[in-house]
Amino acid sequence: MKRAYYIFYKDFSSELRMRFALNALIMFVIVAVSTILFSLANEKVNQNVYAGMFWVVVFFSAMSGLSRTFVSEEERGTTLILSLIANPISIFIGKFLFNLVLLFFINTIIAFLYMILFQDFSIQNWDSFLLAFILGNIGIAGSSTIIAAIISKANVKGTLYPVLAFPVLLPLILMLIEITKSAMEGNPISDVEAELMVLISYDIIMITASVLVFDIIWRD
Repeated sequence: MKRAYYIFYKDFSSELRMRFALNALIMFVIVAVSTILFSLANEKVNQNVYAGMFWVVVFFSAMSGLSRTFVSEEERGTTLILSLIANPISIFIGKFLFNLVLLFFINTIIAFLYMILFQDFSIQNWDSFLLAFILGNIGIAGSSTIIAAIISKANVKGTLYPVLAFPVLLPLILMLIEITKSAMEGNPISDVEAELMVLISYDIIMITASVLVFDIIWRD
């Protein structure tokens, strides 16, 4: 875990200095939310649409900011150094933690903007929404990290990332939309127990499988 923390700290301090991913993500969020705001204007939109739009913006934010998790290491030629100082599991955990922190930060901004700018985006059951928010971020971070590792070895990196990510993340996004809609309607958490169990199972399976597969990908 010490080496995983070192890799997390390396990426975190590098991002604070350079702000490549952070700046791109913030700009994307501002443009996306502003476009939705001006497009809707005074139109009445039901809660299903708001819940869907929220997680769609989250999805594309992840596509915009997390795709270069390992590509940047390949471009800088630092993959060999990482291999020498840490085992594959530590590398994956360190990258996953960095992506998770970045996602939590950006998605908190997205949620804050939605609640301020869209009056109808009102959460009535915070327990359901926060559980979905936490589990959703974990699932997106885990999936995005392993997909970023896969595309770093490919020749066509830019277009391959969303192509692989969409089918992997689609079941997760659909569950998150359903739970968010229920939270906006004020339904009890018991109404979405099945969806929450799917999210927990998704996160466990995805992270476990990613750790097992990453060893093969990294040593390739």
